[in-house]
Amino acid sequence: MATLNQTPSGERVHISIFGRRNAGKSSLINALTNQSLAIVSDIPGTTTDPVSKSMELLPLGPVVITDTAGIDDVGELGAMRVEKTLKILEKTDLAILIVESGTQPAQWEEDLIDKIKERNIPLLICETKIDKQTDSPSKHDIRKWAAERSALYIPVSSTTRQGIEELKIALGELSPRSGAEPQIIGDIIKAGDIIVLVVPLDKAAPKGRLILPQVMTIRDALDNNALTFTVRETELRNCLESLKEDPALVITDSQVFAQVDADTPKRIPMTSFSILLARYRGDLTALAAGARAIDNLKIGSRVLISEGCTHHQQDDDIGRVQIPKWLTKVVGGELEFGFSSGRDFPQDFTNYDLIVHCGGCMINRKEMLCRQRVAADAGVAMTNYGALLAKVNGILRRALEPFPAALEAFDKN
Repeated sequence: MATLNQTPSGERVHISIFGRRNAGKSSLINALTNQSLAIVSDIPGTTTDPVSKSMELLPLGPVVITDTAGIDDVGELGAMRVEKTLKILEKTDLAILIVESGTQPAQWEEDLIDKIKERNIPLLICETKIDKQTDSPSKHDIRKWAAERSALYIPVSSTTRQGIEELKIALGELSPRSGAEPQIIGDIIKAGDIIVLVVPLDKAAPKGRLILPQVMTIRDALDNNALTFTVRETELRNCLESLKEDPALVITDSQVFAQVDADTPKRIPMTSFSILLARYRGDLTALAAGARAIDNLKIGSRVLISEGCTHHQQDDDIGRVQIPKWLTKVVGGELEFGFSSGRDFPQDFTNYDLIVHCGGCMINRKEMLCRQRVAADAGVAMTNYGALLAKVNGILRRALEPFPAALEAFDKN
């Protein structure tokens, strides 16, 4: 269980449960997990904010299950709760819409289904409280209604647990992870390839730890039977000279890009952990194109620095200190910077000329792609830390060479 408990949120399948107030969302979560994770009450509106819990749910494995407020909530506060509920769609991998047995689905459910389909989120419609059905058939055929909307249908009782195991199996079949999963480097290397990883030791990686993109890359290399060498930037040249053949790829931390570029012969492909993570979490091609917007910045331009987590800030914090310093140097004068962190990704980008996002360690691919889509819809260029660092060091083209589509997008803009 120790390994499972350490699985980052961004690597888990995010399952969100939607429905009207008092339709049985919290009871269903407790039945699915066989734990009392959510407060259950007959009073409508007991769940006022989305509540998420990381756990294991077989056959899916590590998941995040989110209980949401009722989509039929009323009043000024109710409208705010519904807005928070709908924002959960941005990071949802699997959606469960529950409809209480004997209830007529209405516009609330129809509107939510439309939003789920717009985002291409797998949907399962769950008829709850079937243990309370009378002998006479319900005049509302939820099974037929679900079929008309091309949604998988499962009837359940959270009290008797009827249908709960069927629901778990159905979630496993619907999971986007049930097909081919994205890889960090597995699709660009082959068994036996030599991979050199350059890992500087700094305050961002306390003693005994590596940062998440480094760990993920090492694991993916091992999964694909590559030969990995992990060195500090000061030992890279010695490592390369000691090898009998050139490595297939050198991967570096972005903060030592310039030194690694200088020490790695041009014949050897090179990229960074942050660029690999950008491809894994989101659309690298769009982020590469967005890096070109750095050339269009001028004194007074507005730049949003956005991070997906709320980490403790260091004196030389890359987002709050280093990136603003580098961009100011590139432009040759003062810029206006805005900052966001965690789930507080702004929706209004009207006044920004560029968004620079972190690698997205702590958010999932669904949420990162949503952020990229929102920025694109607003007409604001978006790139990420790794692409920006490579760009200001003049080596982004080299770092993108292992990814032809991204390199072409960068060259076009």
